[in-house]
Amino acid sequence: MTPTAVVFGTAGYAAHHLRRARALHDRGDLVLAGACDIREPPDEARVLLPEGAVLTQDAADLLARTTPEIAVVATPPHTHLPLAKLALAAGCHLLVEKPPVLDLAAFDELTTLARGRACQTGFQSFGSAAVPVVRRAIADGEIGTVTGIAAAGAWIRRDRYFARAEWAGRRRVGGLPVVDGALTNPFAHAVATALLVNGTAEDLPERVSVELYRARDIESDDTACARLGFTGAPDVVVVATLDAEADHEPYVLVHGTKGRIRWHYKTDLVTVRKRQITVGPPRDLLANLAAHLRDGEPLLAPLAAT
Repeated sequence: MTPTAVVFGTAGYAAHHLRRARALHDRGDLVLAGACDIREPPDEARVLLPEGAVLTQDAADLLARTTPEIAVVATPPHTHLPLAKLALAAGCHLLVEKPPVLDLAAFDELTTLARGRACQTGFQSFGSAAVPVVRRAIADGEIGTVTGIAAAGAWIRRDRYFARAEWAGRRRVGGLPVVDGALTNPFAHAVATALLVNGTAEDLPERVSVELYRARDIESDDTACARLGFTGAPDVVVVATLDAEADHEPYVLVHGTKGRIRWHYKTDLVTVRKRQITVGPPRDLLANLAAHLRDGEPLLAPLAAT
């Protein structure tokens, strides 16, 4: 079976999903049946869609006209849950861009509604070939006993970044949570990847301490630090800023009694103590979802692991 897929969203990061879906369509791994956006789609979106595909402003209309097996939700964070619910009600499996939802109540609701369906999340680092490399280095004792996990990143984001959409830099829009903070959106990968390496991605932390700061005139934070504590596993500390003087690619750091592992998860550069390791290309999460439906391949970034 070759699954049929649609993409909710056409601009911003949704364009990346459209490009990936079209590449998989051309490869025969899925059928890209259409896309939707409440705004006028950019010209690139029209070019990316194959002949006969549906392009509409209404998600329900798209689902009704295409009856897809897969819906990719690549819209603003506060719209993920209602669109995911709409797609699930239409019988779809999901790929939901990060962050999949914005609070634990929404997470529990989506988890319940998605039972019996595949629900992949958009944490691309979970598909990295570096994951087994880092885990193997830890298991082989190359850095001794793990004493802590950290992640950090620093990017330059000017005022126009927070003016790009009504939800940018906001905590709530129209009474709905948005929580567009440094660690909850742009550096959500850092948090999720650190928890994955720690082996606690599916666990609720028992202790949480957070520091939030802002240099810009925004509701939310542009600089943040969080410490997550677990019983039977090291603490995870993540710090990030969008108000840096220079871009520094984010990384996960594994502290051990004999050394450290540094993983730059966007470039997949892994350093174990002083030894640099080259890893293969990452696994595409949409391709993985299609293979899961077609061949039973395990999901790389299931909702439960986020």
